[in-house]
Amino acid sequence: MRTDLDHLPPAKQRELARAVQILMSEFDEVTARATQPWRRNGKIYKIILFGSYARDDWVDEPENGYQSDFDLLVVVSHRDLTEIADYWYIAEDKIQRDPVIGRLVNIIVHSIDEVNQALKRGEYFWVDIVRDGIALYELPQHELAVPMPASPADAYEMALAYYNDWLKKADDAIEIAQFCVEKEKWKDAAFTLHQATERAYACFLLVRTFYFPRSHNIKFLRSLAEDNEPRLIEAWPRATKQDRRRFELLKRAYVEARYSVSYAIETSDLEALTGSVRRLRDIVEEVSRERLGRLRAEAEAGEASAPLP
Repeated sequence: MRTDLDHLPPAKQRELARAVQILMSEFDEVTARATQPWRRNGKIYKIILFGSYARDDWVDEPENGYQSDFDLLVVVSHRDLTEIADYWYIAEDKIQRDPVIGRLVNIIVHSIDEVNQALKRGEYFWVDIVRDGIALYELPQHELAVPMPASPADAYEMALAYYNDWLKKADDAIEIAQFCVEKEKWKDAAFTLHQATERAYACFLLVRTFYFPRSHNIKFLRSLAEDNEPRLIEAWPRATKQDRRRFELLKRAYVEARYSVSYAIETSDLEALTGSVRRLRDIVEEVSRERLGRLRAEAEAGEASAPLP
């Protein structure tokens, strides 16, 4: 795996170095307070930059409302060390507020066993990270497994199952949200539109990469999905302050629409967000069908070339 960041401007290299420093420092503090030996001896094995900044195709246009995020994979020694609330929440908050870091930093945390099992299954998300990722930190003697790509037939069957399951779930959530609007249950409508958005991104990411992070943060999910497919960008207007405010309202709805008495959303906002969610759903269907078509063709070609028994 690569370790150089020469393709990035010095300012972005400093941002990444600061993010790594915060992650390492906060993890050390949390594990030092642990009582169980395996927690106290927990290790970060790798911190890997992946996505557009690793591939060198990022976008940096904050004036137009679009700026690529940093995507970091943290590989740890034990699965229980992946719990965000227990080990990574404070680090994420500090990174978000740090004056040196000028963009969002998305963090996913997995144990080395989880990553290696996924690589042996040939899940595209992980294979791409091994191919394109850049190691910002590595502890020696903890190598990742050699990727074993799934057979074309297995890849097609897995992607088709994900597509059929998650697109229907997205459609169900859109239908429920519309019912809530008709009943003037504005908060319920906002929450259910959030669920429709999350499910649409789950459909896309699982069909495209066979991976969906343990996250309800639709801004993070949007970033991962758009990094894989730029056509998804058009679902969400973001050029104006109002556009960005509406997406933030939808993001906050996962918690606040259910539990906060102060959360409020206008019918005009719900109408605009419903249009964006429907557009997102339609683009997801389009690009997923294209993906399934390619996977099916590869599977059929593989069958045709297989030797006769």
